[in-house]
Amino acid sequence: MPLISRRNLVAGSLGVLCLQAQPGASNKPKIVVTGGHPGDPEYGCGGTVARYTALGHPVTLLYLNQGEKGCPGKTGAECAGIRTAEARKACSILGAQPRFASQIDGEAVVSNPTYEDFRQLLKREKPDVLFTHWPVDRHPDHRAISNLAYDAWLSMGKRAGFYYYEVSDGEDTAMFSPTDYVDISTVENRKRAACFAHASQSPQKFYELQSQVTRFRGIESGYSQAEAFIRHVDSPKYWLPGK
Repeated sequence: MPLISRRNLVAGSLGVLCLQAQPGASNKPKIVVTGGHPGDPEYGCGGTVARYTALGHPVTLLYLNQGEKGCPGKTGAECAGIRTAEARKACSILGAQPRFASQIDGEAVVSNPTYEDFRQLLKREKPDVLFTHWPVDRHPDHRAISNLAYDAWLSMGKRAGFYYYEVSDGEDTAMFSPTDYVDISTVENRKRAACFAHASQSPQKFYELQSQVTRFRGIESGYSQAEAFIRHVDSPKYWLPGK
């Protein structure tokens, strides 16, 4: 009789899909992770990004804005310069490519023109797997890019895998009931370094809050630390990086 581990029992009971890609695979999915601000994708699924890039998959982190209002005492332009440099450093650590949409921090617009702009932006990226914020987030920029990404995914015929991720500053993502988990135990150091690259954003405080989430998700899924996702019910079951 095969040995049943706690991890397999928990994952099986939750219907977790966690398929492993082979490093030598020739057709590697393109991954796009959208975030409301520089740092959001890194905190929410930086470990998963590190798992993908370690397997040779191209990953783009697409930020809605340049974080213009995140530096007290700095002008918007000064802060944008600081935070885009931090994002590029974080992406370099994760092996990803940064890209910035043209909206302004704290002034997100969801309208017919911005829907169309974002559709065209994502169509050019041609993602096979698309990640975005959970729409029940406290920050309006998170909710905005979630809606923009969802609309773009619909416009592309729902062909890409579509997953929501969570972030935490102690009170952000709510009502999040995961369908899938990714073990980040072996890449947590890369995720941490990417998050700490955002030095202007108090990573000493916020990374500990996010780590509480990944440790809790690890308990749920049977790993030391894990990132959790909700797959849209209409999404194809595109693989997440396995152990």
